[in-house]
Amino acid sequence: METQGSVGARDTLTPDEIAAADIVLIAADTGVDRSRFAGKRVYATNTKAAIRDGKGLIATALAEAQVQAAEGETAAPARPEAAERKPGAYKHLMTGVSFMLPFVVAGGLLIALAFAVGGIDAMAPGHAGTLGYALGQIGAKAAFALIVPALAGYIAYSIADRPGIAPGMIGGMLAANLQAGFLGGIAAGFIAGYTARFLNQHIRLPKTLEGLKPVLILPLLATTITGLLMIYVVGVPVAAVLAALTTWLKGMQGASALVLGLVLGGMMAVDMGGPINKAAYASAAALLSSGVDAPMAAVMLGGMTPPLGLALATRLFPVRFTVSEREAGGAAAVLGAAFITEGAIPFAAADPLRVIPSLVAGSAVAGALALTLGVTLKVPHGGLFVLPIPNAVTNLPGAILALAAGTLVTALAVGLLKRRPA
Repeated sequence: METQGSVGARDTLTPDEIAAADIVLIAADTGVDRSRFAGKRVYATNTKAAIRDGKGLIATALAEAQVQAAEGETAAPARPEAAERKPGAYKHLMTGVSFMLPFVVAGGLLIALAFAVGGIDAMAPGHAGTLGYALGQIGAKAAFALIVPALAGYIAYSIADRPGIAPGMIGGMLAANLQAGFLGGIAAGFIAGYTARFLNQHIRLPKTLEGLKPVLILPLLATTITGLLMIYVVGVPVAAVLAALTTWLKGMQGASALVLGLVLGGMMAVDMGGPINKAAYASAAALLSSGVDAPMAAVMLGGMTPPLGLALATRLFPVRFTVSEREAGGAAAVLGAAFITEGAIPFAAADPLRVIPSLVAGSAVAGALALTLGVTLKVPHGGLFVLPIPNAVTNLPGAILALAAGTLVTALAVGLLKRRPA
């Protein structure tokens, strides 16, 4: 069994293991390179199917797996058409987001370090040659410049496999240059992916010329089509939409900030690292790359609140928890401080109907207070450990107040709703 996560592949399958396998079963919510499985029977589905009924999934895979074509050939579907449609656009979008986030995190933290080393004007031209300026250039001019191309490229990769990467990244770069931002990048990724897949399925060449498809014909045609559509059709209207969205978010105050904070903060606690949580985080991270840093404050504080609130609840209401849960409270506190919302999952899994609403309430309060108080955050990760960095947070007292209030609401709600263990 090979696992593929945010840190890459582990226990990678060897060629001998692949050759000896009866079938290749892929259970993933992001794109997986299948070129090494050419000639093998392959069946692909999402992770939920594997978690829900692993034994039944294996039986289905043995019955329905189809042969994976070699690169450059038209591939037979790896699973039934209905199953292929099920994850749909969301799977492709999440593949792009998963590859994009390391650029966001690395770039954001480097920019924060630039401010910490060189002050608020560390990236001004007059400071060229200093360490702060260099760190800022790496973060802002290199890492952040690649965010939209990476998002678009790997959305296209999820749709069309490797033939989609080049047109997707080029379309993403066009989106960035046209000021269409992450919305334009998403559009470019889907255009490039579906264009490359359509061309790959419908262009037929003699066997002697088949090798030209992946290196010449598909990149050239898909890039040309994607680029022209981005320049003449998609770029300008999407840029206008993004500009309007950016202006609205920067001008948020009063009721609009309160509602957005409630929504973003609450989303972080609904599934604690699942699709809803990731959707909120990805949206805030993409806006951060466009210079809008208020949503990230609501997202990070809302994501820290669930484990911190549960850790506090184990201290305020110890009789509501088992011995093992009380012991886990300390670990939850550390995870919450580091902005790892998943630290709340064991508590939520044990009593979801009472714990999850309590977590959502506390996170929503934290997010709403953060945006209402004008808190902004220029760093996409790090939790409490980035708060002391100069200029990383606007209105630091407001951020601490929002986090404390959300944590207290979560703890009190859990204490009131949760029953004593039997």
